[in-house]
Amino acid sequence: MTEPRQPIDIGTEKIPETLSILPLFDTVLFPKMVLPFVVMQENSIRLIDDAMSKDRIIGFVASKQSGKIEVKAEPREESKDDLYNVGTSALILKMAKAENNKVQLLVQGLERFRIKEYTQTDPYLLANVVHIKDEEKTDKEIEALKTNISGLFIRIVQLSPGLPQELGLMAQSIQEAGVFADMVSSIINSTRDEKQKILETHDIKKRLKEVTRLVNHQIEILELGNKIQTQVKGDMDKSQREYYLRQQLKAIKEELGEKDGSSVEIDEYRAKIAKIKLPEIALKEAERELSRLARMHPSSSEYTVASTYLDWITSLPWNSSTEDNLDLGKAEKILEDDHFGLEKPKKRVIEYLAVRKLKPESKGPILCLAGPPGTGKTSLGRSIARALGRKFIRISLGGVRDEAEIRGHRRTYVGALPGRIIQGIRRAESNNPVFMLDEIDKVGSDFRGDPSSALLEVLDPEQNFSFSDHYLDVPFDLSKVMFITTANILDTIPSALLDRMEVLRLSGYTLDEKIKITNKYLIPRQREAHGLKYSHIKFTRGAINDIIVGYTREAGLRNLEREIATICRGVAVKVAQEEIKTATVKKQDVFSYLGPVHFSTEVRSQILTPGVALGLAWTEAGGVLLFIEATAMKGKKALTLTGQLGDVMKESATAALSFIRTHAKRLGIDEDFFEKHDIHIHVPAGATPKDGPSAGVTMLTALVSMMTNKPIQKNLAMTGEITLRGKILPVGGIKEKVLAAHRSGIKTIIMPAWNKKDMEDIPEKVQKDIEFIFAEKMMDVLKIAFAQ
Repeated sequence: MTEPRQPIDIGTEKIPETLSILPLFDTVLFPKMVLPFVVMQENSIRLIDDAMSKDRIIGFVASKQSGKIEVKAEPREESKDDLYNVGTSALILKMAKAENNKVQLLVQGLERFRIKEYTQTDPYLLANVVHIKDEEKTDKEIEALKTNISGLFIRIVQLSPGLPQELGLMAQSIQEAGVFADMVSSIINSTRDEKQKILETHDIKKRLKEVTRLVNHQIEILELGNKIQTQVKGDMDKSQREYYLRQQLKAIKEELGEKDGSSVEIDEYRAKIAKIKLPEIALKEAERELSRLARMHPSSSEYTVASTYLDWITSLPWNSSTEDNLDLGKAEKILEDDHFGLEKPKKRVIEYLAVRKLKPESKGPILCLAGPPGTGKTSLGRSIARALGRKFIRISLGGVRDEAEIRGHRRTYVGALPGRIIQGIRRAESNNPVFMLDEIDKVGSDFRGDPSSALLEVLDPEQNFSFSDHYLDVPFDLSKVMFITTANILDTIPSALLDRMEVLRLSGYTLDEKIKITNKYLIPRQREAHGLKYSHIKFTRGAINDIIVGYTREAGLRNLEREIATICRGVAVKVAQEEIKTATVKKQDVFSYLGPVHFSTEVRSQILTPGVALGLAWTEAGGVLLFIEATAMKGKKALTLTGQLGDVMKESATAALSFIRTHAKRLGIDEDFFEKHDIHIHVPAGATPKDGPSAGVTMLTALVSMMTNKPIQKNLAMTGEITLRGKILPVGGIKEKVLAAHRSGIKTIIMPAWNKKDMEDIPEKVQKDIEFIFAEKMMDVLKIAFAQ
């Protein structure tokens, strides 16, 4: 800000019309105002020396560019374009040369001027100017404006600690309205452009109005700053008062022998950390967090975050394990008592126990139980935990899309928690539980990350000994955990994740197995669930057989158990109403409880019609029978495929037709047949999508049957992929397909010769009830299919 001083009276007639021009940066000099500044540029110092040797009058013009209050080292022609057109002539009051070629000046503004033209640019600017003299006039509006500004200016002085209070009185003593406006403008804190606008305003009344606007704006800013300062000071006083009172309270408690609550909590954490014997990395992190906690006030939000973290790190079972049951006989008995069949998973668990007995430090296996719904995957995991004598933890991964569900959230987030793996370990209270990851084939991914990628570390024995959760930020050993995952299908599991797991397939159950399971497990469980005693309800074998065949069509047991529950509820109503005391459910009683049968055996309804063949398919729910229907009508070689068939299945139909056309003469088919007919292949259950290569053999057989008008053998089903050369390639899901055929009463199955190795998985009773024919070529299949 410029300094107000007693102005020196110099008339306009003494000011020359040609002035040396010295640019000002970021400030404006007003007439009658005094301004101190420093000049460092060589050309500017020369300008001042020339002025001091003459009349000591120079012209100051504000620059449109920002910078220090100095002149450029070498003024150029275009530098005059950076200057405003209106400036102020000034008298050099004092000049002193200092060290480092610096010149200190004290100047006083004289009059406004307008630049007509520049006459010199080197070594400094020289210009012809027109002086602008204020025309002092007074009327009521000018007096009112001046009085209003004076009052507002006094308010600014009061709100500004850096301004002397005498400035208000000095402003009131100035009689000339123009000088008064210039003096106020030079003192208030406003921008260079705003001050330049006032300098260029010649009309006194307009100048006073513009100054009024600036003064009001300055008061608003000062009052707001004063309000903020008062509020901050009040908050600080309150905090200091609270701190003083807390210190007093702390001193009083110490005198009474009482401990502060926060210090008690910190002592408890310290004792826990010493007791659980944390690993070195975890110990350093816990001690660091504890030292931070000790420096915080309990009311701080960070205090809660730190204490929650210490709660987690001190409650995890870092060194706590349960003792394994290494009695192989006892473990085997538990597995047999809980589940019927499932020999491969049981055998694998016994093998693991045997290895643990011989080598206690061996790592836990990563097992994947894959099979249709209802085959006992989840309950088998619980049974394995009971057989091993370990805690059992299960989490469902179905629909999980956030990586943080596995690895946890970082502590920077509000409400952050560890992932579900660490949460499960904490619930188990041991570092070697049986940990089941259910529905691993239904894990999704989106913008929040890919949980299946996070599981790679969890399920890799070479990495999970140092699993790092984002929340804990220290490694935790998962190598002692026995992980068991479950899946209905393996196709949706990423190959890298599937490679880390040992897959054990759980296929569906045979009719005999279902009857045994129903008698041994399902009926007793539902009898107890409905409050019935053994004497209240009994089932005959014929009734159970009818329920399985007529009311369920599944590889597992869930729907079967639901039907058993329905009958138990019906009996419970009669027992509760005292209509009966005991009920034996026979074959003829099933209808009265369950209504009409839900499924009929497809083979019984099969009509020996040319063009119809029976195939076998695999689904997530197990094996199913698949009818393939083919027909022909007059047309021009078109092939129509219906039944929601996938691309692979459509290609199988095209390959089958090409094989038939190639060997039409050998198959006894008129070669003109294809030129005059359109062919239509349909697979019933059109609402269900179907795909895969295993229906190739069935499609080819159905087409040949239709074209030769020969029906296929009764109770015959087939599966296999075909090639254009007539080779039959192996397919998957053999056990599920065979069990589906057995449930439906199929007597003969044709399958690829390569699949003969899969017969070891087929139960002996099924192998006795069904004749299996293994074929390598399509011609062999056709001979068998049409044999009388």
